Amino acid sequence: MAFPFAALMLGSQGVSALGSIMGGMAQKSAAELNAFNIETEKELGKAQALQQHNNRLEVYRSNLSSNIASFAAQGRDVGADRSVAAFLDRQQEIATDDTANSDFMAMMQGMKADSQAAAVRAEGRAALSAGIINGFTTLAGGLNQYMQVKMPSPSPTRITVGGSELAPRTSSGAPPVRFGSTPRRSLLNSAYDFLSPRG
Repeated sequence: MAFPFAALMLGSQGVSALGSIMGGMAQKSAAELNAFNIETEKELGKAQALQQHNNRLEVYRSNLSSNIASFAAQGRDVGADRSVAAFLDRQQEIATDDTANSDFMAMMQGMKADSQAAAVRAEGRAALSAGIINGFTTLAGGLNQYMQVKMPSPSPTRITVGGSELAPRTSSGAPPVRFGSTPRRSLLNSAYDFLSPRG
């Protein structure tokens, strides 16, 4: 009865180990998908930032044309009037700052997305490694228990000489002393010398 139980126990440990490994693989796959989604959002963010950059430049160009037309209608020389030139330079500076800030924020968001994707992938790899290690540890433990049940420690051999049961030898090679009785040393020693392996 011990062998079927041991085999069942080993099979259960094997299923548990396989489940641990499969769980690690699933977590790694989920991490890869999350990292892909983060990178996709990063690309969308870059496209939006570029669109905002172009839109801001378009607004600047439109305002520039309107301002020049307005100044010309007032009879002011756009090329020679310093106040007009200062105004137009200031508008260009504002537009340049706006686009630079927008580009910088887009770059920072891209770097953040790269870091997040790398962290998610690292977590996935760690989960897979942990699942594999846990699986093999579980399988090794089950195999060890299986071997212990399948191959139990042998019981000490009992020897009977002349109707008297001899006690098994201890690690020192001598039979243990039984309290309350005095063994016949000559007979016991002779029996052990005869039964002990030679050489």
